[in-house]
Amino acid sequence: MAHDFEALKARVRDISYTPGTDALRHISPLLLQAQDLTATALVRLSALDNSTYTSVAGSRAGLELMASVVSSSSLAGTDLAHVVLANPYEGAQFAGYPADDEAVRTVRHAEAIPKMNGHLDDAVHQLDLCAIGCRYLAHGITEDLTTAHKNKPAAVQQTTGPAPTAAQYDALTALNGGGYLYESATRGLGATRVATNDGTRVSIATYRALEKR
Repeated sequence: MAHDFEALKARVRDISYTPGTDALRHISPLLLQAQDLTATALVRLSALDNSTYTSVAGSRAGLELMASVVSSSSLAGTDLAHVVLANPYEGAQFAGYPADDEAVRTVRHAEAIPKMNGHLDDAVHQLDLCAIGCRYLAHGITEDLTTAHKNKPAAVQQTTGPAPTAAQYDALTALNGGGYLYESATRGLGATRVATNDGTRVSIATYRALEKR
């Protein structure tokens, strides 16, 4: 998810727009993507909260960090929504009011741009926090699991094997929320694929490694 947040941050940071219809056309997909990422982050938080990870020492901090990602992602979406609100639209005035001439339109745009850019900067900041939070969480989960494994009695360690890798743990977390295997036709050959309910990408190699364990 860190990559997804960083990609959206780059799009928001580098956006070029003209106030009015052009701005709405450019901001709308960014707002929708921010909302999608918020929903995905919430699904991941729920999956962690319902997993055996909660029994691992230090897991509470991990859950709180994932909750902060949900919050920052939601705030980024709100910032982008504020850009939509600050955008000057070109609809007709009420009857009896004079139509805006070019000078008035130029002033409206000039007043709106700093407000819109301020909200865009705030969204970039929140998305940066999301990416950082995801990376810290992945590192923290790996350390928590490694520490928990080291603290197990030797007999337990021998039967359980090495701690899952970060990719394997992500796969377990996603599959905990539901998933399935299916065969897809690729140039006439059947290929086994893994699909999870929350859309997490799980390679068949990772699944097979988990299956052996």
